[in-house]
Amino acid sequence: MSRRYVTQVRVRWSDLDAFRHVNNAKTVTLLEEARIDWLFSEAARHGVDRLTEGIVVARLEIDYKRPLGMELPVTVSMGLTKLGQASMTVDYILSVAGTTVATASSVLVPVDPVTFRPRRMDDRERAFLLQYLHEPAGVNNAVVGGG
Repeated sequence: MSRRYVTQVRVRWSDLDAFRHVNNAKTVTLLEEARIDWLFSEAARHGVDRLTEGIVVARLEIDYKRPLGMELPVTVSMGLTKLGQASMTVDYILSVAGTTVATASSVLVPVDPVTFRPRRMDDRERAFLLQYLHEPAGVNNAVVGGG
């Protein structure tokens, strides 16, 4: 049975655009903050700290459902829809008060800190990440919960 990592991120005044909504580029920053909490802090608490040596975003997609303002807190729920030998696909659900404001997906690639070339994940990393692996929403009627 898979699980999702859930954390909260804070919208700052500087994240807002002229329309008083979170700027699209700042949404990427909110995703990054949530991902760092999960893959760096939470993973390290479980003895998996090699991910902090280097990981890059190879692909990012965001679907905006409604504008996000200064509402606090913003909850970000994350899981994996794919876990390869040297990459993973993270899915995100951003919500405020139980209402989804955006969904996103990113492909992450661990890299060697010296060569900055992609590297295979070790057994500890894979064991930690496998807990969060699930079917993508809509596949085999799987429902991804969030909020």
